[in-house]
Amino acid sequence: MSALALPFPPLSPEIFTIGIGALSFSLRWYALAYIAGLVIGWRIVAGLMRRPGLWAGDTAPMRPEAAEDLLTAIILGVILGGRLGFVAFYQPGHYLAHPLDILKVWEGGMAFHGGLAGVLVAGWWFARRHEVAPLALADALAVATPPGLMLGRIANFINAELWGAPTTLPWGVIFPGAAAQECGPGWPVPCARHPSQLYEAGLEGLVLGLVLLVLAARGGLRRRGLATGVFALGYGLARIAVETVRVADAQFITPDNPAGNVLALGPVGLSMGQLLSLPLVVVGAWLIVRARRRAPAAAA
Repeated sequence: MSALALPFPPLSPEIFTIGIGALSFSLRWYALAYIAGLVIGWRIVAGLMRRPGLWAGDTAPMRPEAAEDLLTAIILGVILGGRLGFVAFYQPGHYLAHPLDILKVWEGGMAFHGGLAGVLVAGWWFARRHEVAPLALADALAVATPPGLMLGRIANFINAELWGAPTTLPWGVIFPGAAAQECGPGWPVPCARHPSQLYEAGLEGLVLGLVLLVLAARGGLRRRGLATGVFALGYGLARIAVETVRVADAQFITPDNPAGNVLALGPVGLSMGQLLSLPLVVVGAWLIVRARRRAPAAAA
């Protein structure tokens, strides 16, 4: 063990438990992260709608009160999309053999890219129903999303899951269980790993969130699609970068494929997270170029 490695803090995935045995109820940090992220996002969207000066033509795309209806649609999109995305992208074989396990969301298993797809569908439905410009709504959601991403990654760290590759860097963390025991030949036992969850919390949540808030404050919402493009490009690049020091999901790791790559491009291998993030980078860059070439949208 490196003398500079950091021990994992004494954190429990559960905040508290009420009751005994089968009648007990536990509130977990991961669930709280989802709840808090959605509530914070809702308040950010409502706050943006109360500031018409941020939008093209000094007109917000919808009433602030409509953010409550939007929240309901987004919750359904996040849960259904995130769960079905995990089933389809990460463990399709298991869930084809055990379809009832799809309903066991309390056991974990949510995918960001699936959740994003669910949010896009929910947002498109909401925009049509309430006659809101879809791209303007997407811009508001882009500004509101990073706090939830940051909280979710912090919850991953508290759960001691999705940890990174072994490292000798002084901020490496000795996670409990198999993470500290199975680093491979040449590594001490227990070994330290990259706290990749915190890397993602910082890049996808804090840094990207601050960039989008500054962009909105400086008139970026007047160019429809710009904030959406910055979010997609920023998230995609951050996820691709952090995946280089993050251990792949166990179902992708085999003796012939120890890195857990799902696509090989010559000498370069891509993890599932990187593969799913590449379209975000392309679409994000296209939206940014498109928004900057067009004049700010006129008032609806």
